[in-house]
Amino acid sequence: MQSLHDFMPDFCPVKRRLLSCTAAAAARGAVAVGWSAPWLGALAQAKPRVIRIAAASDLKFALARVVALYQQQNDVKIELNFGSSGNFARQILQGLPVDIFMSADEDWAFKVADAGLSTDRGSVYALGRLALLVPSASALPLDGQLVGLRAHWGAVRKLAIANPEHAPYGRAAQQVLQKLGLWDLAKTKLALGENIAQATQFVTSGAAQAGVCALSLAVAPPVAALTRHVAIAENLHAPLQQRMLLLRAASPAAQQLYLYLQSSAVKSQWLQYGLMTA
Repeated sequence: MQSLHDFMPDFCPVKRRLLSCTAAAAARGAVAVGWSAPWLGALAQAKPRVIRIAAASDLKFALARVVALYQQQNDVKIELNFGSSGNFARQILQGLPVDIFMSADEDWAFKVADAGLSTDRGSVYALGRLALLVPSASALPLDGQLVGLRAHWGAVRKLAIANPEHAPYGRAAQQVLQKLGLWDLAKTKLALGENIAQATQFVTSGAAQAGVCALSLAVAPPVAALTRHVAIAENLHAPLQQRMLLLRAASPAAQQLYLYLQSSAVKSQWLQYGLMTA
């Protein structure tokens, strides 16, 4: 079926008037809903809302890989921020805009949930493990009970751990050292990282001769290329149950990602980074 457009040449005055009226009406509609000129260009350049994730530092490499794969298959932009779980929890309670909170310790997640800021009390996504980490050239012997570390304690000038006050891996490291009778010796040699990633960096840079760090960071290629590690016996510290929350203000796209992070595909990625799954 032919339209009015087909009956009017391109330069027909009537057609020009019709098009002008149509454009003017559209522009008036754009102004009415608050769009600024040039509104057609703004629509064409509209971008999907950013999904913001506040994640524990032990996920630095594992989560970055998961998110990269997800973004390849979905039209979303994901912003990752890594830090200590305690600091993130306090910031979220004070209004930090976040869609998903991935804590290395479920107690911090519960504090956020109990304040009514999430849709529920969340989901355990992994169980964290600790590792004894030393620089590649170190002669320190490695074992899961830290026997070699104790025997060569004189060679350790600095021992890196995350700050136990707000970093779950730091608290777990303190538990290990206390259980093995090393805490009193270690207190004068501690290099406290703001989070577990910074504590790991102390070892990779050589600033610390050893560190009690996250296994998920120790096995990551950039860290493994510079260090040696061994997993620490699980019975030396309380379980590191890592829990994530979907915040109430999360977008539908964030809700979809939150469900994906609980999938078997993602759990297989966690396993590759030393994170056990429930």
